[in-house]
Amino acid sequence: MGKNPAHHKILVIHGPNLNMLGTREPDIYGHRTLKEINAALKAQADRLGLHMETFQSNHEGEIVDQIQQARDSFDGIIINPAAFTHTSIAIRDALSLLNIPLVEIHLSNTTKREAFRHISLISDIVTARISGFGPRGYLLALEGLTQLLTKPEGPALVIQASEDSNHEKP
Repeated sequence: MGKNPAHHKILVIHGPNLNMLGTREPDIYGHRTLKEINAALKAQADRLGLHMETFQSNHEGEIVDQIQQARDSFDGIIINPAAFTHTSIAIRDALSLLNIPLVEIHLSNTTKREAFRHISLISDIVTARISGFGPRGYLLALEGLTQLLTKPEGPALVIQASEDSNHEKP
């Protein structure tokens, strides 16, 4: 921690159904595809001087495997566990193995949705949470994670939009 951003490796993990962004419930998740979100993340990582990799899976075990493999090779993780946010003790346990900053991200404001979406099984173990900003939330997560890695003395951060919309405005 506290080193030059150019030396930091960031892993972004996208959970189930996020491969369907752009067509899946656009009134909630917007019209941007996961490919477009990843391209924007890559451009931002390049501007910040970070090495970044992305991973998406609809399968809990594959996400757990990816988290475990990240243990010795990444300096921080941004994760949108999607539906697994509310159900996966396995993902929680895998994240608990890590001693690196973790940022939980959600496209929608989960507290303004169905009651079961109000519960995150990882919220108490992540360093920061961002929800409700649509695809822009990923960029906020990357910027925040960069600050955590270069200036780790800050407090935990929760960023949550007050309204739930597709947030596709520039």
